[in-house]
Amino acid sequence: MILIDGKVIAEQVKAEIAGEVKEMIAAGKKRPHLAVIIVGHDGGSETYVASKVKSCEQLGFKSTKIEYEDTISEAELLSKIEELNKDADVDGFIVQLPLPKHISEQKVIEAIDYRKDVDGFHPINIGRMSIGMPCYVSATPSGIIELLKRYEIPTSGKHCVVIGRSNIVGKPIASLMMQKSVPGDATVTVCHSRTRNLKEITLQADIIIAALGKPEFLTADMVKDGVVIIDVGTTRVPSTETKSGFRLKGDVKFDEVAPKCSYITPVPGGVGLMTIVSLLKNTLLAAKGEIYG
Repeated sequence: MILIDGKVIAEQVKAEIAGEVKEMIAAGKKRPHLAVIIVGHDGGSETYVASKVKSCEQLGFKSTKIEYEDTISEAELLSKIEELNKDADVDGFIVQLPLPKHISEQKVIEAIDYRKDVDGFHPINIGRMSIGMPCYVSATPSGIIELLKRYEIPTSGKHCVVIGRSNIVGKPIASLMMQKSVPGDATVTVCHSRTRNLKEITLQADIIIAALGKPEFLTADMVKDGVVIIDVGTTRVPSTETKSGFRLKGDVKFDEVAPKCSYITPVPGGVGLMTIVSLLKNTLLAAKGEIYG
């Protein structure tokens, strides 16, 4: 069993990005600039945004953090998005999800200029991705592809089962895995909470991408020997063993499933670390004008 180390790969990609930023600045070009809007005080979101800002500093990016209370109106938020769309210095920006109930996430996503949508959530980027055109691929699916690529895990002709159908992970990773590319070229089955014979399907899988947000859902009796498992789940569960009072659990019951795997990602230390790196990669592409000029 080989543990897919997200930390090692994330550091490799960060070093490559930092090198490119140095070259850009040496050539007299401007620093890539990422802006992040965060609304309210969701613990997970605040931690995530803080690590995005820290990563920007490490790689030589410029970053702007815009914070609002959760009482902000939808109109006010949309007006700020319009301002960032027009700001020539900002190469890419994201609005951290989830948003308060009175704000439409879909409206916010569509308000972002797709050429600055480094989260890859805009319908234009999603549409381009699904037909294999250049675009900003959303961060988590992009991170999964990067892990498969760097570990040289064969995917062509393999049966890949995706558990979960979210717009952020399940749907885009299913689309990427079936494309004529490497990694990709797989036969893809998408399962979800209404799938009846789930165990029957997962037992046929060569690769399982678990992205349903239910801790320790996937157990040893659901997988065959030699399977590759990518665990996207990150659920905070209470724990007396940690200082914070909680620990992160994946969607896979790691201790019993890992011995059957050829490759598996741990939680934490797997896909999550790649998500931020993918966002920074998209921001670099935006700064270079490589996707949309």
